[in-house]
Amino acid sequence: MTIDDYRKEINRLDSELLRIFNERAALALKIGEIKKEMKIPVYDPAREKRIFEAMSNDNPGPLENEAITRLFERVIDESRRLERIRTKGL
Repeated sequence: MTIDDYRKEINRLDSELLRIFNERAALALKIGEIKKEMKIPVYDPAREKRIFEAMSNDNPGPLENEAITRLFERVIDESRRLERIRTKGL
């Protein structure tokens, strides 16, 4: 494969990640609505810890577990931020 072939594959994966991130965010918003109705806090540190542990356990590499944790921390932070913003008016 050429560098252009690899870049095309990266572009394809980036598009898939974008779709997945937005699908995940939409689900987080639905959870945020339920949490608001049930008066449950948006932040659930135990749940986040379980996610980080599961992703680290499932990680085949080459990214190190610390990198995977940082990536998921960011995704979860953005989902939590979105939940807080969107559920204020509900």
